[in-house]
Amino acid sequence: MRVLVELQALCDCVYDLMYHHKLQGFLYRLLDGSAYADLHDRRGYKFFCFSNLFPSVDMREGDVRRFLISSPDAGLIGVFVKGLDSIQCNKERVNVGEMSFSVAGVSVLEPKVGSSCVLAAGTPIVVRIPKANYSRYGIVPPEDYEYVYWRKQYPFEAFVRQIEDNIFKKYNQFHSTQLEAFPIFEEFTFQKQVCNHLIIDGREVKIFGSIWRFPTSELNEEKWRILQFGLDSGFGELNSAGFGFMNLVKDNQQK
Repeated sequence: MRVLVELQALCDCVYDLMYHHKLQGFLYRLLDGSAYADLHDRRGYKFFCFSNLFPSVDMREGDVRRFLISSPDAGLIGVFVKGLDSIQCNKERVNVGEMSFSVAGVSVLEPKVGSSCVLAAGTPIVVRIPKANYSRYGIVPPEDYEYVYWRKQYPFEAFVRQIEDNIFKKYNQFHSTQLEAFPIFEEFTFQKQVCNHLIIDGREVKIFGSIWRFPTSELNEEKWRILQFGLDSGFGELNSAGFGFMNLVKDNQQK
């Protein structure tokens, strides 16, 4: 499930390229007073992701921007919707850094994975490869790092296997199951590598990610459930910081 949030700029402002932690903070504040109020401090995965604010250009007063929140947890989606509806009804101001908005609309969407679609990364997918897996993929980092971010100089197999393992770990934690991982991506297209700057504990950190497309075909029930979960939860790591948000393109022939 996902929520489409429509925002209207309350003043002229510059598009803030380092808004991720600010928008994340706003989303966590929506959970205050709910059963998810302690989600930020819970161990393990948070099971939500969010898109970029789009379009990503400077704003004039009255301009509309949108973003999406996705989650496999219908209860969490419901809490986000309730909080956003309250802000809209009360005409409260939403501040995302220096950008200031009102909430102009809130819609719940339920995109479904099919056998003729593409899962396309709307935000960079982050994959960290631990030291224990270096020999598995023939990775020799320049220093003795505990992990390396996947980058295009490393084998594609390392990226695909790591995100598959990650999806199964999240799936098993969410559903309290012990499903064994199996290959779920038969096709994939690397598009580009990117570097984002994220504020963590007041410090600016470089996060390396990449943009991919994953066509689907011949889905059995088990593979469909895993891919649908991945669409809702996000691919890779740092989903609750807005990384690995996935869009669904219905026609897998589209480029």
